Parts: sequence; structure tokens; C-alpha cells
Amino acid sequence: MASFQSDGLTLAYESFGTGLPVLCIHGFASSGKVNWIDTGWVETLTGAGYRAIVLDNRGHGNSDKPHDPERYYPGDMSRDAVALLDHLGIERVAILGYSMGARISAFLAFEHPERVACAIFGGMGMNLVNGLTDGNDIIAGLLAPSLDDLTHRTARQFRIFADHTGSDREALAACMETSRQAMARADVRRIDVPVLVAVGEADVMAGSPEALADLLPQAEAFVIPKRDHMRATGDKAFKAAALGFLGRNFV
Repeated sequence: MASFQSDGLTLAYESFGTGLPVLCIHGFASSGKVNWIDTGWVETLTGAGYRAIVLDNRGHGNSDKPHDPERYYPGDMSRDAVALLDHLGIERVAILGYSMGARISAFLAFEHPERVACAIFGGMGMNLVNGLTDGNDIIAGLLAPSLDDLTHRTARQFRIFADHTGSDREALAACMETSRQAMARADVRRIDVPVLVAVGEADVMAGSPEALADLLPQAEAFVIPKRDHMRATGDKAFKAAALGFLGRNFV
């Protein structure tokens, strides 16, 4: 992977295809490869004529992994995305974020609207405002000596996922402390770019997509049929809805 500098960190990225650029920002405990390449998103986007830019967030993948929670606020990670755009000489992109990546995308669209043509918030509904209730359990699960000690369902899911991807669990625990910072309702109302809010029908982590779409000035909600938080990422219906949204809003 190629790399760039942001906030004293070396962060990794890859770029695929040509055409209008779509910046893909992955979720917690994932990576650009796991979230966007392995699920077929890069193939889908490049096949539709877009340039897919895949970023490894700080603490993840091939990027630097500080263990200080103060390094993981979503506003800081959104500025990593701006630094990548500056590095690539790109003025304006569509953003595709999933879960934590959608939260980062929201802060990016709020703080740097001139860089964002439109945004897709996958796996993130009204909990953008309400926050994540399972965060402390996830942190405890990441730091537990063994998976055998865990009974909390969501904590077990993320611990298994982190172990599967070979993640730095101490960095992830630090990330979970501050990356789940809720966005103020008033700030959400000021995200004045087109947004698609896409959440799985069985997703119990994201919150209501319709309620979030109602807060946003230019938004539409899409429910991904029969999918929970973990299984919605590469869903065909989600991809089709995203391509339709991009076709209407990024030209």
C-alpha cells in the first residue's frame, strides 16, 4: 500500500480505477481491505466507472496504531481523510463510510463540506447522535485475557473479528474510547450535502436510518433487507442503492 502523513502518523491507502473519486472509510476493527476490497465494493465502484480510494484509518490495517485514546476522536480521523485528499490533489469526492467510518464521514461532511459532493452513511443511523451503548463492553472484550471470558454478544463479535484480522487490540480499545463520540443534533442538521443513510433491517447497533435521514437537510434512508450490522457491509442491495445514489448526486 501507498502511504501519507497526517497528524504525525503514517497512514496507508490504495487507489483503484479512474473517474470520479469515491473515498471509502472503513468501520471499527476492520481495514480498507476487509471492508471494501474483500466485500467486492472496489470491484463494484470501479466497474461503474468510479475511482475507489481505500484508506486504513489510524489504529487499523497498515496504518500507525497509537495506544492513546486522545488520538481517535472522529474529527481527528476526518482530518486524516482531508490530508489524504490533499496528498492526492483531489478537491472534491463522494464519501462511502461504514459504521465508525460513517461517523468519520459525518464529521468530514460537517467540517469540510467544500470537499464532499455527497455521502453514504452505511451501518449508522440515529446512533450518530445517540452514541454507542455497547462501547464499554467492547473495550472490555478487546482487553480480556481470553475469548472464553466473554459473555456479552457484541463484545464477543468484535473480539472474534479483531482476532481474525490480526488487529492491535490495545489500539482498538483506545480507538473505541473516543471514536464513538456522538455528533450534536444541531451539527447533524447542518450537514447540507446529499446523504444516503443505509442500515440493515436487523441491525441493532446503528439506530434508526429514517430518524437520522429526517434530521439531515438532504437525505434519504435505505433499509438493507434481512441484514444485521456485521453482514450488511457487502450486501448486493446496499451496493445497488449506493450506485443509484451516486448516479443521482455525483456527476
